[in-house]
Amino acid sequence: MPAIHSETRFDWSQPVKTGLLGGVAALLLSLIGVIEASHARPVISGIISLGQALLLIVFVLTCVAAIRRAGYARQETSSRGRLLLCGGVAGLMVSVALAALVLIGNVVNLRAVFIKASPELYHLLTLGLDTGGVLALLMSGFLLGIVVGATYLLPARLRRAIAMALGAIPLLAVLYGAFFPGRRFTLPGALALFVVLSAGSYWGGDIRSLVKQRVASLPPAGQRVYKIALWALVALLVLLLPTTGSYPSQMLDLVGLYILMGLGLNIVVGFAGLLDLGYVAFFAIGAYTQAVLTSPEIRWLGEVRLTFWEALPFSVLMATLAGVILGIPVLRMRGDYLAIVTLGFGEIIRIVALSDWLKPYIGGSNGITRIPKPVIGGWELATPGRLYYLIIAGCLLAAVIAARLKHSRLGRAWMAIREDEDVAQAMGIDLVRTKLLAFATGAAFSGLSGAIFAAMITSIYPHSFHLLVSINTLGLIIVGGMGSIPGVILGSLALVGLPEILREFSEYRLLIYGVALVYMMLVRPEGLLPEARRKLELHEAEAAE
Repeated sequence: MPAIHSETRFDWSQPVKTGLLGGVAALLLSLIGVIEASHARPVISGIISLGQALLLIVFVLTCVAAIRRAGYARQETSSRGRLLLCGGVAGLMVSVALAALVLIGNVVNLRAVFIKASPELYHLLTLGLDTGGVLALLMSGFLLGIVVGATYLLPARLRRAIAMALGAIPLLAVLYGAFFPGRRFTLPGALALFVVLSAGSYWGGDIRSLVKQRVASLPPAGQRVYKIALWALVALLVLLLPTTGSYPSQMLDLVGLYILMGLGLNIVVGFAGLLDLGYVAFFAIGAYTQAVLTSPEIRWLGEVRLTFWEALPFSVLMATLAGVILGIPVLRMRGDYLAIVTLGFGEIIRIVALSDWLKPYIGGSNGITRIPKPVIGGWELATPGRLYYLIIAGCLLAAVIAARLKHSRLGRAWMAIREDEDVAQAMGIDLVRTKLLAFATGAAFSGLSGAIFAAMITSIYPHSFHLLVSINTLGLIIVGGMGSIPGVILGSLALVGLPEILREFSEYRLLIYGVALVYMMLVRPEGLLPEARRKLELHEAEAAE
């Protein structure tokens, strides 16, 4: 970071360059239509829309980057004027880029190249002012930059609390609209939420420390009661989630299925270090086994159909056998070679299911329909809200098994193989048996998820089991934290739940999703909730560099 000396001369280069880069980002969001498309969703009803909030975020991040690059954030009170000017110039440069778009767009028809460069966009950028709109845009950018600079005069702890609260409100507004369609934040509600979030961020650390001290001072029986009460509260919140509506329940069902698959792949990749890109194959085998045994469309096994619960063990067993069959030929492979072979296995399963060769048995491209729903004591799990509890039970069972295996002798053998296969073998670990158990256990969880998936949608097709399922499952493990069981849950919420929440933004949801992922990987490359050993390895590598 460049050093700032005590001379009075102001360095214009950093705020101008950083501001122009921020202006390019704002232009990109505007010309691809993100700002205009998001303008329809209010963050605070009648006050600010999501599109305007996104522009404000660009302005704020640009001003913060300019102040930090110039080094004014670490100066004494004597540099207050330069601090404010740096933020103001950076904000002004963003406004200059947007103002240039508006001025050029009013003279030249840019829609021949940029179809989203519409009069509605120009009206939005100029704050709805027909006369003097460009001047208002320039002044707003300059004043906003000064406000951002002024926040650096506040104590760092207070500044972080305010920034966290302001950044969380747009996200919470999107979540609120997704879970409760038609409802929006009002100004009093948003102000109350801001106060609560900023106060929680400011005093949260002190409160957590105080609670930990109080709990540590309790006798063992009191500590157990506290932990039980805490887990009971979490369980109650989880059980009440489906009551928010049908669409949130569907989204939670999908997230739960990916958690179930992620817990299985986490054993293969996170515990044993075996990169498997064909994991969707076991998911497909579990789903097809469930469909063949329960659907009345499939008659080659006879007229008698099994129920969901009768067919479920066979689905898990078939997926487990497939995991063993895959594991046998790839035992000697490592790294990229293992990934390529498993990728081929996943594609083979999908193509075979799509072929006419097996069409009389599993439906081919027509798939299998009329798959019955699970029934418990005459109570059919026909709605997403009811299926949610079945999926939660499956995730809980898989998490308990994964946690027990992780701390068992087998789990330690998997981790030894992950660290160094040659050393693990020299220590007496049976590589063949240990790897096969990893593939088989992971495949069993995936088969269970596939069986529930088939019953959930009541019809399956080969196109439902494409490579992207494996990539998403691997991605949620990386995002959550490799080898971490809580990380799988959080990664699934971020990687699967976030795109579903952003579905209303059509094609732009993947762009927003991608930006969020890039930012997250830059800030926390070890994952959101990394395993302790993985986090230590990463920081050891950084220290060595």
